[in-house]
Amino acid sequence: MPTVSPKRWWALAVLATAQFMVIMDTSIIGVALPEMQKDLGFSQGDLQWVFNAYVIAFGGLLLLGGRLSDLLGARRVFTAGWGVLIAGSVVAAAAQTAWAEVVGRAVQGVGGALIAPAAMTLLMTLFAHDPKELGKAMALYGAAAPAGGTAGVFLGGVFTEWLSWPWVFIIYIPIGLATLAATGLLPAVAPSRGAIDVLGAASVTAGLALAVFAVVRAPETGWGTTQTVLQLTGAAALLTLFLVLQKTMRRPLMPLGIWRVPRLGSANLGMALLGAAWIPMWYFLNLYLQQVLGYGAFASGAALLPMTVLLMVFMTAITARLPARFGAKPLIGGGLLVLAAGLLWLSAVEPSGSFAVDVLPASLVAALGMSLAYIPAMMAAMSGAPAEQAGLASGIVNTTYQIGSALGLAALTALATSQGAGRLGDLPALTDGYSAAFTTAAAIAAAGGLITLLTMRPDRAPAPTPADPAEA
Repeated sequence: MPTVSPKRWWALAVLATAQFMVIMDTSIIGVALPEMQKDLGFSQGDLQWVFNAYVIAFGGLLLLGGRLSDLLGARRVFTAGWGVLIAGSVVAAAAQTAWAEVVGRAVQGVGGALIAPAAMTLLMTLFAHDPKELGKAMALYGAAAPAGGTAGVFLGGVFTEWLSWPWVFIIYIPIGLATLAATGLLPAVAPSRGAIDVLGAASVTAGLALAVFAVVRAPETGWGTTQTVLQLTGAAALLTLFLVLQKTMRRPLMPLGIWRVPRLGSANLGMALLGAAWIPMWYFLNLYLQQVLGYGAFASGAALLPMTVLLMVFMTAITARLPARFGAKPLIGGGLLVLAAGLLWLSAVEPSGSFAVDVLPASLVAALGMSLAYIPAMMAAMSGAPAEQAGLASGIVNTTYQIGSALGLAALTALATSQGAGRLGDLPALTDGYSAAFTTAAAIAAAGGLITLLTMRPDRAPAPTPADPAEA
């Protein structure tokens, strides 16, 4: 019988904080970008790399992070990841040139790629003894991710408006040090035997990075140009090489047999499409608030707080109960369809709109859909994996969410720009561009919901209903 840690709920607080901070790192820089561009000399085209350097390093290295978590021990990798994230934050905060800023952001992404899968492995270790407690723990941990993404926009506005843009990175230093001091609360997970598949790690990371790079650059270079075609072809070749290596190597980075785990494939597809719809939503919603409705950085962030509150309350108080009662399949599929409805509502934004009419109700519907789908998708992806592959399964599902987010944002940015979102000061054109992005994101979410409902296996049998999270 597994040992039950008496400090497991305190340990969960450490893990949830890590999840919150890692995901917040993808969003907190949004409202600070104009000031960073002015101070560091970014060109308009290169400014996007402040965001994408993090996402590419994070998404491209998550599989390796999951494998290292299994081989070296989850607590050790979690601790190392925070050390790397702190170092990247120092570089990003102190940067005096554009290239130094991009390097700092990439180092932060490496740290995040080590932290995220290790944290999930530690969570499963702490709470695998009791399905009721695991449901509550997953709800609290899962709520930290979307809340971190939304809170990043709000805190970025606070720091940028009242302090200065380096504070969006400085904040990670004291929190990181406090987290390192609390790692003694975490269980010491025994490492497993095996070797690191360096060639596999290099090919999948390079392939994912090149794919994101091609999609990000395509709006500027052209989708049909030789450069874009070669980049996408190269990405496909590298990812094909990765699959060949995983099939032929003795100790691969991602044993292909893991895809026989029930519902892993369908849950990962759902997560990818969830990220591709959700992340562009808050990105363009923030731009609509600032560039069309005229909100400042702080007011724009504050306007997103109702979504954060709904996510936190619903995930912690309600979503924890639902998988045991209904199973993952209807929650993931239904949640994506509810998200699609909220996005379609947002697509009706007007140049002379208002927060109360055009933004608040639709954004709450979208947040409800996110809160229904996210935790069940994570649990479905992880639930069937054996203990020695828990870190790998976590790395896979986090990778699909992050890469889906990056590709979705890149593609919808290109679409929005082509529909008028690049014409600063022209409110009808900006609104048309953002409306097109919301409409397409709604289609992505709807497709994810329908695919999930049609392809995902149902749960084998309902588990007992979790106790009220307030009783924890």
